[in-house]
Amino acid sequence: MIIRDGKTSDAAHILTFWNPQIRDTAITFTTLLKTEAGLCEDMRACAAENRAFLVVERAHNVVGVATWGRFRSGPGYVHTGEHSIVLAAAERGKGTGRALLSALEDRAKGAGLHVLVAGVSAENPGAIAFHEAMGYKRVGCLPQVGRKFDRWMDLILLQKTL
Repeated sequence: MIIRDGKTSDAAHILTFWNPQIRDTAITFTTLLKTEAGLCEDMRACAAENRAFLVVERAHNVVGVATWGRFRSGPGYVHTGEHSIVLAAAERGKGTGRALLSALEDRAKGAGLHVLVAGVSAENPGAIAFHEAMGYKRVGCLPQVGRKFDRWMDLILLQKTL
């Protein structure tokens, strides 16, 4: 397993495991599928803003991605980020997510972040348990703030001080 900075040449492969999760599951509230051009732009924006866009590679295939963005706008939140982590389904439970999130946290701390926030669908108990095992504390629930598949969904907020 290799964890490295994502390259625009990774975008097409990332779509193969990210878009099915958007389209077919409630683990993300978005309904807008990722595009290769959009992912490439996200990677360029991360580089320009000193934010990590990490991928994990196994047997020369990208099987996961993790990044962070601003938690909220305004200068008072500059040291807080909200992360995203997406793994190919076959990678769950193998330690891949732990390694990837640990690397992301190290990079976030190095970039001056003090806190990382995770916003997790309440319909994804595995991700909640994963974050708690990684030292994130549940700090809130925002009831019915997401809508997908014709139903309202709750968002669980977790945070970790780096």
